[in-house]
Formats: sequence, structure tokens, C-alpha cells
Amino acid sequence: MAYCKICGKPNCKTHTALLGKAVSIDRFSGSSPPEVFVGRWNYPNVYVGILSPQEHGDTAIMSSPELWHKKRLPIPNILSLRKKLIYARTKSNVKKAPLQTKFLSTMQEIAMTHKSISAEYKLQKPITQHLERDSRVPLISQAALIKDVRLEENPTIKPKVEYLVNDTDVKSKTALLELERSGIDTSSMIKLLSAGLLGIKKNRILVPTRWSITAVDDTISKEKLLRIRLYQEIPEISIFTAEYLGNHYEFLLLPDKYSFEVIEIALTSESPCVIFGLSDARSVPRTEVRGLSNTSTSEGIWHDYESFFPRKKYADSVTGAYYANRLALTEYLERIKRQASCIVFREIRPEYYAPLGVGILRQISRQAFNNKPKTFNTLNEAFEDIQSRIKTSLQKFTSNSIILRDYGKQTRIQQFL
Repeated sequence: MAYCKICGKPNCKTHTALLGKAVSIDRFSGSSPPEVFVGRWNYPNVYVGILSPQEHGDTAIMSSPELWHKKRLPIPNILSLRKKLIYARTKSNVKKAPLQTKFLSTMQEIAMTHKSISAEYKLQKPITQHLERDSRVPLISQAALIKDVRLEENPTIKPKVEYLVNDTDVKSKTALLELERSGIDTSSMIKLLSAGLLGIKKNRILVPTRWSITAVDDTISKEKLLRIRLYQEIPEISIFTAEYLGNHYEFLLLPDKYSFEVIEIALTSESPCVIFGLSDARSVPRTEVRGLSNTSTSEGIWHDYESFFPRKKYADSVTGAYYANRLALTEYLERIKRQASCIVFREIRPEYYAPLGVGILRQISRQAFNNKPKTFNTLNEAFEDIQSRIKTSLQKFTSNSIILRDYGKQTRIQQFL
């Protein structure tokens, strides 16, 4: 007996016309946004592949957090775009597999281009594509083993990208910094690193996309911090704020030596709220959350911190969002040629119910620092301002803060002048 996927009733005829018929696909042609993806499960034997819809033309918006944020797309629209993509993939040992195979070579060409590129895909087995909408579809919903792929047009590659990909004597860190200085967007750098296109020739391997995201954000922000730590401190307390799709951010900057802290609190609700990123996955009820560090609690609080000195361990509580937030902060501090102590308050609201990735958190953070800040003479005034915009008691944030615990306690030379 067949059950309706909308109402759950057996042999429902009411919704049959709305759902459409399932379509079996064993080959297709379409324009990749472009997007490639390297998994991390069972590393080093992971899935690697290309994402493409069965559409031609400019499909960039299907995989661009920058465009989602710029156009302020709602979650259902983003999920609808993502569901059009087919993940044509193969399994590979990233430490042993040569990068010169036909499929991996084509994948790398797609990773190098900054424009949508058309290709024809042949699958090993047909996949069934259902036309009904699903509000809880993951970022990568349709996976199929690839038999063959052929580009239908020449890729358009920026000169700086082509130069650094062909330079097999430059380290990946140096290449990333050069790409950033040349104005290559963060998403493109992530794809290049993930596809094994950067670094010294003998060291080039495929990198799981999740790791590439953090590596790019971390590498660029660390380089900026080398200069930021030498700048003068900001003159007054400042607050930057931004919000998108249930992610509410408050950045509190204090006139002090550089330090950085992220505190995230998820608002609980009667119905489960799903909160995902490409580099982390969280769900409510909080008693069922997997992978929380010791700094997390059943209330849904995540916390990571670094002092003036470089961080040596991975931020395993906040995970990838930590590095995305820090990149946005360092971009701002370098623009104004100042340093500051920064506390990030992130309130995750029930509206953020589906997987969207760390990329949108990077864009929200950048938006905050593009807005004009509010300035205050005292911390209490700043706290009152923040509390007027968040639903959680601010005390839940501040009671977990290491920066606030130590702020103002250290005697400074200016006090004697």
C-alpha cells in the first residue's frame, strides 16, 4: 500500500497531481555552479565528486552562500535550489589515488573556474528523482556513482588562479594568501584547496571540504593577526550586529589587546530545531546532541576562546563557525588598522531549522562589520543595548565569558600616566 508523502494517508489521490512522477536518471547534462565536494567520512577512503543540476546557464546561486546572503533568500528557496543538484561522485583514497585520472582531472578543471560550466554526466546506476518538495533536504541530497563525465565547454579561469595552480613550487599557505590579496573570493579558495590544486607538487592531495573551509578561514585570519597585534587599540567600546535566517550576531569589541571569544546559545522550542553547518551539526533537544565538547551544556551553549597569543588547538566546541567569525573580525581590524578584544554572541533561533553551511555565518559576520557600529562609554550601556535585541538573557552569555572575567583587572601603564 502506498502512503502519501504530504498527508500520510493511504492511496491519497488529493496530492498525487501535486507531487509529480518520479523520474529515473542514468545520464544528464547541466551547468555546475561550479561546485565540487570531497567527503571526510571513512577518511582517507572518501567520496569525491561534482555537483550539477539538469539545467544550463548561470547556476551560481545554487551553491553560493555569498549570493544567498546578498539576495536574502529564505531557507525554503535555498533548499529548493540545493535539491536540484546531483552529486556525481566516485570513491577514492586521497593519499594514494593519482590526481591525473580523467574524472579527477575534470573535477579539478571545474574547481578552477569561477563561472558555471556545462558538462555531460553518465551514471553507473540510474537514480530516482522525486519532484515533491522536502523542507528538510540536506545540502547534498542526491548522490550517484559516476561512470563518465565530459566537459561541454572550456572552463573560464582567472589568470591568478591559473598561475598559482601551475606553480608547483609554492606552498599552499602562500598560494592562499596570494589569492586573497588578488580578490579571489573565499568559496573559490576552498574549492581549489579541496581539489588538491594548491601547494608543492609532492604534497598535493584532495582535502575534505569541511577541512578546507576551516583551513582557508584559519590561514587568512592568522596572517592578518600578525599585523593586527602591532596596531593601536580601538578607542572605545563598540558593538556590531547582523542577523539572517535565525542567526543573530552581536560582536562586542573592547579597547584592549587582541583576544577573541565566541559564545553560541541555541534557543530551545517545543518542536525540534535543526542547526547544521558544513563543519558542524547540532540538533535540539539538546540531550540528543552528538559531539559536544566538555564546554557545552544541555542548554545548548558552545564556547571557544583565544588570548593574545596564537591558538594551537582546534576550536572543537564552536567548530567551523569560530574561524569564519574570526576571519570577518580580522578583515575589519585590518581595514581600520586597530586591534581589539572581541566577544561574539550568537543566538541561534528556531527559524534556523535546516542545513545551510558555515558560509552563511561568514557572510553574516562580514555584514555586521560593514554596518556602522554603536559606541559606548561603559560595559553596562553596551550590555543594555545588546539585551534589547536578543531573546536570551545576556547573563547566560556573559557568565561564560573568559574575556569579561579578566577585562579591566590587569593594571596597565596608561593608568600611571
